[in-house]
Amino acid sequence: MEIRVGTRDTHIAVVTIENEPRRNAMSRAMLADIAALWDRLEADHSCRCVVLTGAGDKAFSSGADLAGDLSASAETAHVVNRALLKNTPFPKPIVAAVNGDCVAGGLELLLSTDIRAAAPEARFGLPEVRWSIYPFGGATVKLTHQIGHVHAMDLLLTGRLVDAAFAARIGLVNAVVARNGLMTWALDTAAMIAANSPSAVQAVRTQISASIADYAKSREALEQELGDRVRAGPHFAEGIAAFREKRKPDYR
Repeated sequence: MEIRVGTRDTHIAVVTIENEPRRNAMSRAMLADIAALWDRLEADHSCRCVVLTGAGDKAFSSGADLAGDLSASAETAHVVNRALLKNTPFPKPIVAAVNGDCVAGGLELLLSTDIRAAAPEARFGLPEVRWSIYPFGGATVKLTHQIGHVHAMDLLLTGRLVDAAFAARIGLVNAVVARNGLMTWALDTAAMIAANSPSAVQAVRTQISASIADYAKSREALEQELGDRVRAGPHFAEGIAAFREKRKPDYR
């Protein structure tokens, strides 16, 4: 399992989340790797655009790997926040090729991308509340801005999965593209961006990502408090156990 980085040409980095046995779930080590990767790509003057996708044909990413470490220290939160670009600006545009299911932290990572297409089979959702988890990776501060209050609350409160066509209708993705053309679409879109003035493109991206980051930072203290409250509450252990045992949780 790894975060794989390749290049289309000198100006386009292709980043692939690769952990197919676990539907491209991201371990703590993978999250640390992608956090460090954003720093490297930001400093790389030859990189003008990033294409982000998942390995295989089943999942873009199922989010954090709940089979691993579930601690939530301030240091861990800092790494996760950078990995998901939750509250730090990033100047390079990111095009997402959603090759399969995009849920939980995978969807929160998607919210930090700029232009998105999905394969018809892809599904989207934020099922954290089903398992007594607070979605602190950015959904509660970004989703309403991107798709509106009613659609955001639908996904956040029901925990249901929606298909790619629905995601396109509510503006979560730009387009639904046949699987065999998805990466071509993403690379062609990235090439159009990379052909433009990098200073102008990055100025636009920086302004928009900085405004989002400032808002997210203003909510961070409450976000941490709410996440800690849920974790310390009476339902967290049951939710995690039910997820790992692949059963319906009992919150009576």
